[in-house]
Amino acid sequence: MEHVATTAGLFPLPDAQRERLADLKGHQKADLIGGDESADVTAAYDAARERLVSVQREAGLDRVVEGQARWDDMLAHPLCVHDNVRTEGIVRYYDNNNFYREPVVTGPLTEDGDMAADLDAAARLTEDLQAVVPGPYSLTDLATDEHYGSFAAFLDGVADFLAGEVAAFPDAVETVFVLEPSLVAAPPDDDIHERVRDAVDAVADAIDADVVLHTYWGALGEKLHAHLLDTDVAALGYDLVSAHEESAYLVQEYGTADSVALGLVDGQNTLVETRETVRERVEWFRESVPVSDFDTVYATPNTELFYLPVGTFEAKLDALAAGVAAETEVSR
Repeated sequence: MEHVATTAGLFPLPDAQRERLADLKGHQKADLIGGDESADVTAAYDAARERLVSVQREAGLDRVVEGQARWDDMLAHPLCVHDNVRTEGIVRYYDNNNFYREPVVTGPLTEDGDMAADLDAAARLTEDLQAVVPGPYSLTDLATDEHYGSFAAFLDGVADFLAGEVAAFPDAVETVFVLEPSLVAAPPDDDIHERVRDAVDAVADAIDADVVLHTYWGALGEKLHAHLLDTDVAALGYDLVSAHEESAYLVQEYGTADSVALGLVDGQNTLVETRETVRERVEWFRESVPVSDFDTVYATPNTELFYLPVGTFEAKLDALAAGVAAETEVSR
């Protein structure tokens, strides 16, 4: 069994680049990323990417993400920069104090290569590259449709869009984390579970890499979890910070994929876990479920990390990597 220390991406901006971008862009809605940035803004984001990759390498993570420094709108970013999407008022990002521009889809969601371009740049900085993308259901949930005409057609359109984006990723990408918090925070009705499953498969089948479907802020419903076990993803993710008992129950009752992603570090709390806490949470999960010999255990913070101060973010990466190293050593 392989233990892989990694993250769900969406990092806080490094201090130097945050200050530089504040000077260049301002702080208003109209100043957020739109895909047509100036050379100076682009250079600042390039510097942020280099710093974020360096921090991960220094911490000793096994998979390195691009960092998503440009994603002003969190998971809604791929739509907010699309030509056939207009952005409207600021709306709350799930149940927290962050906000994003509401993306309103006004035309077909054709591929635009925005995520692939960022990953191409990251591939020049590191090996062991991991991509992070919003899941099709969550991206549909965060957006408004004025083109497709029904939720089912909209979900299919978003899934096809993401599949096209993922298919354009560089060959250096070894793993893709598909983030699906809405499956927990705003779960789909039972009658569209199969459509959600097919949407996930459309994304997973678009690339020859290990795809991890990661959910957080609670545990999946039992029926939905069972449907997602029929997808082609390599691993399902479980939030052991906010729903450890419920997550273990799902695996006890229904099994899981050949690999798992475990949310071991709290992405929204400034208390820094110890390496022992990280290791103990892995061991607790393995001892609590009937199948403990997974192909891979992806050890990750439970959520995106942009909520944290930069110093705390870096300390949590260090603790995560050290805990995974200790668990790997113990299990040899």
